[in-house]
Amino acid sequence: MRNLINLLTIIRIILAPVILFFLMTGNYLICILLFFAAGFTDYLDGHLARKYNAESQLGEILDPIADKILIVFILLGLSVTLDSYLIAFLSSFIIAREIGVAALRDYSARNNISDRTKVTFLAKTKTAIQLSTIGSYLLAMTLSLNLLIVISDILLIVATLITLYTGYQYALKVSQK
Repeated sequence: MRNLINLLTIIRIILAPVILFFLMTGNYLICILLFFAAGFTDYLDGHLARKYNAESQLGEILDPIADKILIVFILLGLSVTLDSYLIAFLSSFIIAREIGVAALRDYSARNNISDRTKVTFLAKTKTAIQLSTIGSYLLAMTLSLNLLIVISDILLIVATLITLYTGYQYALKVSQK
């Protein structure tokens, strides 16, 4: 069962560049369908791991990495496709935070304080908001709804602020004596 669960996570990683390809070629309907398929694999791997008590260390590592890869690929694709400096600027902060938290997790693991960088509820919420925002952009592009792109921009600003705040929280926890 663990192999199936990890395979679902790996499928999400593989879908990221595939979605980016279709985004860059203007096939927005395929993008949104593949994005929802990726979201379903995210739900399914977590559900199966809990249901069958098949959680693993590899899964704990791969799952958030898969989310980050998916988010980064699509945000970069959106910034190029929509020719949006705002998306590019905000994406830079999101990417920087992810690199920073990865460094904090590595430091924590080396210093036997990994409990300080466990995924928090707010960090899970952050990921959900990021993914919802991406879904909103893809829906706006698929249906040619300019107002929804503006709403998505606002959601991305909110997602970025929460992203930076959770990074700050992790940094505070790791720096505690």
